[in-house]
Amino acid sequence: MDLKILLPARVFAEETGVSSIVVETDHGSFGILPRRLDCVAVLCAGILIYENHAGVEVYVAVDQGILIKTGAQVQVSVRDAIAGQELGQLRAAVQQEFLGLNEQERNLRTVLGKMESGLIRRMVEFENE
Repeated sequence: MDLKILLPARVFAEETGVSSIVVETDHGSFGILPRRLDCVAVLCAGILIYENHAGVEVYVAVDQGILIKTGAQVQVSVRDAIAGQELGQLRAAVQQEFLGLNEQERNLRTVLGKMESGLIRRMVEFENE
Protein backbone atom coordinates (compact mmCIF):
# COMPACT_ATOMS: atom_id res chain seq x y z
CA MET A 1 0.00 0.00 0.00
CA ASP A 2 0.98 3.62 -0.39
CA LEU A 3 0.50 5.76 2.71
CA LYS A 4 0.34 9.54 2.72
CA ILE A 5 -0.06 11.50 5.96
CA LEU A 6 -1.30 15.03 5.34
CA LEU A 7 -1.23 18.02 7.68
CA PRO A 8 -3.16 21.25 6.98
CA ALA A 9 -0.10 22.99 5.52
CA ARG A 10 2.10 20.18 4.19
CA VAL A 11 2.65 16.50 3.49
CA PHE A 12 4.00 14.97 6.70
CA ALA A 13 5.01 11.56 5.34
CA GLU A 14 4.79 9.49 2.19
CA GLU A 15 5.59 5.76 2.24
CA THR A 16 5.32 3.09 -0.45
CA GLY A 17 5.27 -0.63 0.21
CA VAL A 18 3.43 -0.38 3.52
CA SER A 19 2.23 -3.84 4.57
CA SER A 20 -0.10 -2.92 7.46
CA ILE A 21 -1.55 0.10 9.23
CA VAL A 22 -3.18 0.35 12.67
CA VAL A 23 -5.04 3.52 13.73
CA GLU A 24 -7.18 4.61 16.67
CA THR A 25 -10.85 5.48 16.19
CA ASP A 26 -13.60 6.33 18.66
CA HIS A 27 -14.60 2.66 18.53
CA GLY A 28 -11.10 1.27 19.19
CA SER A 29 -8.13 0.18 17.09
CA PHE A 30 -8.63 -0.33 13.38
CA GLY A 31 -6.26 -2.39 11.21
CA ILE A 32 -5.75 -2.17 7.45
CA LEU A 33 -4.07 -4.77 5.25
CA PRO A 34 -3.47 -4.41 1.49
CA ARG A 35 -6.55 -6.35 0.33
CA ARG A 36 -8.99 -4.69 2.69
CA LEU A 37 -12.06 -3.13 1.13
CA ASP A 38 -12.07 0.60 0.56
CA CYS A 39 -13.17 2.55 3.59
CA VAL A 40 -13.27 5.84 5.48
CA ALA A 41 -12.55 6.12 9.21
CA VAL A 42 -12.70 9.05 11.62
CA LEU A 43 -9.51 9.09 13.70
CA CYS A 44 -9.13 10.25 17.27
CA ALA A 45 -5.88 11.41 18.83
CA GLY A 46 -3.60 8.44 19.30
CA ILE A 47 -0.79 6.40 17.79
CA LEU A 48 -0.80 5.39 14.13
CA ILE A 49 1.44 2.37 13.52
CA TYR A 50 2.53 1.18 10.10
CA GLU A 51 4.99 -1.41 8.87
CA ASN A 52 7.21 -0.09 6.09
CA HIS A 53 8.71 -2.01 3.15
CA ALA A 54 11.73 -3.01 5.29
CA GLY A 55 9.45 -4.62 7.90
CA VAL A 56 10.12 -1.92 10.51
CA GLU A 57 7.21 -0.59 12.57
CA VAL A 58 6.95 3.20 12.52
CA TYR A 59 4.98 5.04 15.20
CA VAL A 60 3.27 8.36 14.51
CA ALA A 61 1.36 10.31 17.16
CA VAL A 62 -1.58 11.94 15.39
CA ASP A 63 -4.26 14.38 16.34
CA GLN A 64 -7.88 14.05 15.21
CA GLY A 65 -8.44 13.44 11.53
CA ILE A 66 -9.72 11.13 8.84
CA LEU A 67 -8.39 8.08 6.99
CA ILE A 68 -9.43 7.22 3.43
CA LYS A 69 -8.45 3.93 1.76
CA THR A 70 -9.05 3.56 -1.96
CA GLY A 71 -7.39 0.62 -3.65
CA ALA A 72 -3.74 0.57 -2.64
CA GLN A 73 -3.79 4.24 -1.63
CA VAL A 74 -4.26 5.23 2.02
CA GLN A 75 -4.49 8.91 2.88
CA VAL A 76 -4.56 10.16 6.45
CA SER A 77 -5.41 13.80 7.03
CA VAL A 78 -4.79 15.05 10.59
CA ARG A 79 -4.30 18.34 12.42
CA ASP A 80 -0.85 17.49 13.72
CA ALA A 81 1.58 14.57 13.76
CA ILE A 82 4.88 13.59 15.37
CA ALA A 83 6.91 10.57 14.21
CA GLY A 84 9.23 8.34 16.21
CA GLN A 85 10.97 4.98 15.91
CA GLU A 86 10.50 4.11 19.58
CA LEU A 87 7.47 4.75 21.76
CA GLY A 88 9.59 6.25 24.56
CA GLN A 89 11.07 8.86 22.22
CA LEU A 90 7.65 9.55 20.76
CA ARG A 91 6.14 10.09 24.19
CA ALA A 92 8.86 12.60 25.10
CA ALA A 93 8.37 14.44 21.80
CA VAL A 94 4.59 14.58 22.30
CA GLN A 95 4.97 15.91 25.85
CA GLN A 96 7.39 18.59 24.69
CA GLU A 97 5.07 19.57 21.81
CA PHE A 98 2.05 19.81 24.10
CA LEU A 99 4.00 21.92 26.61
CA GLY A 100 4.77 24.31 23.75
CA LEU A 101 1.11 24.31 22.71
CA ASN A 102 0.01 25.04 26.28
CA GLU A 103 2.30 28.10 26.34
CA GLN A 104 0.87 29.26 23.00
CA GLU A 105 -2.67 28.74 24.30
CA ARG A 106 -1.91 30.83 27.40
CA ASN A 107 -0.53 33.64 25.22
CA LEU A 108 -3.54 33.43 22.91
CA ARG A 109 -5.99 33.56 25.83
CA THR A 110 -4.19 36.61 27.22
CA VAL A 111 -4.44 38.40 23.87
CA LEU A 112 -8.10 37.43 23.44
CA GLY A 113 -8.89 38.63 26.98
CA LYS A 114 -7.33 42.00 26.20
CA MET A 115 -9.29 42.23 22.94
CA GLU A 116 -12.56 41.35 24.69
CA SER A 117 -12.03 43.85 27.50
CA GLY A 118 -11.16 46.55 24.95
CA LEU A 119 -14.31 45.79 22.97
CA ILE A 120 -16.49 45.92 26.09
CA ARG A 121 -14.86 49.19 27.18
CA ARG A 122 -15.54 50.74 23.76
CA MET A 123 -19.16 49.54 23.81
CA VAL A 124 -19.68 51.12 27.23
CA GLU A 125 -18.09 54.37 26.02
CA PHE A 126 -20.28 54.32 22.90
CA GLU A 127 -23.40 53.70 25.00
CA ASN A 128 -22.54 56.62 27.29
CA GLU A 129 -22.18 59.09 24.39
